Amino acid sequence: MQCPFCNHTELKVTDSRNAVEQNAVRRRRECLSCLRRFTTFETVDLTIQVKKRDGRYEDFQQEKLIKGLDAACRHTRTSHEQVRTLAYEITTDLMEKQVREISTTELGEIVMRRLRDLDMIAYIRFACVYRRFKNVEELVKAIQEITPKDEAEDLLENQLLTKG
Repeated sequence: MQCPFCNHTELKVTDSRNAVEQNAVRRRRECLSCLRRFTTFETVDLTIQVKKRDGRYEDFQQEKLIKGLDAACRHTRTSHEQVRTLAYEITTDLMEKQVREISTTELGEIVMRRLRDLDMIAYIRFACVYRRFKNVEELVKAIQEITPKDEAEDLLENQLLTKG
């Protein structure tokens, strides 16, 4: 790296901070020649390929993940900041595991596991889109898988009572 003012190559880092919203590290640097300071941002070049259901490949986009999570978490007690944090954690996990390619199926399962712990309603909403339920029975089965047995039976009984 060179100083943007005098092109000198000897620099010192005076401060480093994580810039989570930009998925970067912010560094304040000082040129040892002209003594001027400037800021740099270091980002990881995330080159994960997502294999779509139709066989196409697409670059992994954290913002796209955030949009999907936002849609699932809309009108729940989950904040946008929690959504951004979850997307960041998923992205970081993939990078740490040095994943170069992931299918939408694998990515969806990772997201669903994390959503299950965060918010049950968001989990079910995401599952409806991700798993493409074809009927109510598939939805009920998904709800039964995540709720305690007695609670799931109460939900089904209430559903039957409201129909009849």
